[in-house]
Amino acid sequence: MASHVDPADPLAPYEKRRRPPLDIYRRHRPLHGGASHLRPDDPRALEEWDGFTYAPAGTASDLAAAAAWVVQAEAEPQ
Repeated sequence: MASHVDPADPLAPYEKRRRPPLDIYRRHRPLHGGASHLRPDDPRALEEWDGFTYAPAGTASDLAAAAAWVVQAEAEPQ
């Protein structure tokens, strides 16, 4: 996706604002806080960008499962 705004498209600025920060559509967070790389066996909250904010999308049993969920989304076309 181009990072510039097309002056011919009246909705381009709006569409640009609806993109997630750093173009990260899925992310995961430890359920009990802390850094993501600490305690890799702890469960993770999964979050997905809905066009306005990150919304809960489920849970993962550990860091490896959460990372696999994120990678799966990167392989799918947007």
